[in-house]
Amino acid sequence: MPIFKTPNFDFVKWRWPAIGLSLAIIVAGMIAIAQGRLPMGVDFAGGTIVVSKFSQHVPIDRVREAVAAMPGGVGNDAVVQDYGEASQNQVLIRVARTGDEVSGNLSQQADAVVAALKQAGLPSFEVINTEIVGPVVGDQLRRQGILATIFAMSGILAYIAWRFQLSFAIGAIVATVHDLLVTLAFLAFFQYDMTLNVLAGLLTITGYSVNDTIVIFDRVRENMRSMRRDNLTHIVNVAVNQTLGRTIITAGTTLLSVIALYLFGGEVLEGFAFTMLVGIISGTYSTVFIAAAIAIMLQGRRPIKGQVVAPAATERKSGRRRAS
Repeated sequence: MPIFKTPNFDFVKWRWPAIGLSLAIIVAGMIAIAQGRLPMGVDFAGGTIVVSKFSQHVPIDRVREAVAAMPGGVGNDAVVQDYGEASQNQVLIRVARTGDEVSGNLSQQADAVVAALKQAGLPSFEVINTEIVGPVVGDQLRRQGILATIFAMSGILAYIAWRFQLSFAIGAIVATVHDLLVTLAFLAFFQYDMTLNVLAGLLTITGYSVNDTIVIFDRVRENMRSMRRDNLTHIVNVAVNQTLGRTIITAGTTLLSVIALYLFGGEVLEGFAFTMLVGIISGTYSTVFIAAAIAIMLQGRRPIKGQVVAPAATERKSGRRRAS
């Protein structure tokens, strides 16, 4: 049973307000990122993370004081925060240093954190997780993440330009970049760290957004054969309405899975789930309002690849040739 019988919404009409809203979110997000509200996680910046589970509740300020007393001032800029559910009495401690990579003693700072907690006379605890990433590995991961994003964008641009048309490819890339920037903005608003999980979410969003866009572009190309006399704006509107039910079903079912992952996936997957949550909403929005609008503006009055020339136009040309 279809969701809509004969939808006829004028989506293209709202492209300028939609673009304005997107620009406002992106600019606000870039300001937040410039203010340091999207810090690099230990995966990219390097450092040491120790997650400790205490036998009873410990005020976070006491743990912070214990870490600040570490020798060499290592704990002065440490991040200390509750981890997981409050009933679990878990605390995450992150310091920006590791042991010496050359000597292989990377766990030196992790051991120092544990020693500082013991010396502070805190309740008994156990270390349930330790993550150590040296600066060399962090730089490599950051470089590989950037290259992965660039290669993904280049492949998408080349495929859509070959399969459809350059204006459509640019529209799809702009919509994908829009989704990435909007997602980064919300990550900064809610102060998530940039980790490998978040990067995996961003790359997943790239594929998801482009898939939705290609479905609409393919329908536009099919409609050109039966709507030869209509302008591109009308054809795009019809294509978006024709695929509206599919878009809602696809986005809705995916959103349900991501919401479940966000609510019940635990602290480790929260950043990934939040990235996907924002990205799916943004991807659906950009497919309807951003990608199509950019393609219309760039295409202008030029025919789309595969468009059938109107018979009337062909007959007029033939008539002029016979007259001459």
